[in-house]
Amino acid sequence: MTSPVDRSSDSAEPMAVRTSTSRRHVLQVREGIRQARTDVLAVEEPLEIRVYPPGGGPFVQVSVTMRTPGHDFELSAGFLYTEGLLRTPDHVHTISYCTDPSVDRVQHYNIVNVALQPGAPYDADRLRRHFYTSSSCGVCGKASIDAIYVRGVGAVTDDGLTVDDETIGCLAETLRTAQTIFGKTGGLHAAGLFDRSGRLLAVREDVGRHNAVDKLIGHAFLARQLPLRNHIVMVSGRASFEIVQKAATAGVPIVAAVSAPSSLACDVAEAFGMTLLGFVRGPQFTVYTGQHRVRMHGRQIEDAGSAAIVRSTCRTGALSKSFGLPEH
Repeated sequence: MTSPVDRSSDSAEPMAVRTSTSRRHVLQVREGIRQARTDVLAVEEPLEIRVYPPGGGPFVQVSVTMRTPGHDFELSAGFLYTEGLLRTPDHVHTISYCTDPSVDRVQHYNIVNVALQPGAPYDADRLRRHFYTSSSCGVCGKASIDAIYVRGVGAVTDDGLTVDDETIGCLAETLRTAQTIFGKTGGLHAAGLFDRSGRLLAVREDVGRHNAVDKLIGHAFLARQLPLRNHIVMVSGRASFEIVQKAATAGVPIVAAVSAPSSLACDVAEAFGMTLLGFVRGPQFTVYTGQHRVRMHGRQIEDAGSAAIVRSTCRTGALSKSFGLPEH
């Protein structure tokens, strides 16, 4: 039986506290003709994540990110998990919006409180260091990869996952079709969770590509579905270091992207035994690492140095135009 794709909000998250789209009057110019119309825009607002220690006490501000409202509890849980600050749902007592009377009511739904269970690991100094470190730059690639190992993230091995090239070729169109907010605005990234047969299990959208992945992983974290050993994560843009390291933390064997990966993303995927696919747009995609998980059926493979370009048979239309991306 095919289960429906999960696009629902967090079960404990109040409904309609924020909207993901807004309307604005604009002037559209097309071929010299001007027309006043109403346009639909993706909402972008800050989200502050606060962590409260076990047993109560002052909170620590862990992160402030610009996001599209919706699935805020999943975003918070996913961020804390992929950054190594949460290990298991059992460590979470409650996740709630801010009700502090000293805070402007308008901002209540832009602040998420994560209260830890008694006995959960808690290091306030580490949380504070993380906030300042994540706001800075200048860390080299090797140090970035070493930092993932230090958090206890292991290589994705012995998963036994292989996926047909035809299945990979159909991922992008399936994800694009499920991007309901992007369809209205044209302004959001998406991350989709697929099983080995290419069935879309969940999709999350956000103005930030890393937020979409955090929402997706946060959904799996809160549902106790981690690690995602037999799954594929597909993203609608490029594959950055941040996206691949988050997938590695969640145990994802295959990461696919509509656009290109960065060099450091490839390094992370190789270091952690992952399969990284780029330019996944219908009948053609590029395998950057982990070719052993791609099962071919007599299709054409072109050796392009360190990557393999695969031409499969899934014909899904003009995906480059659909996503607004350059050709490869």
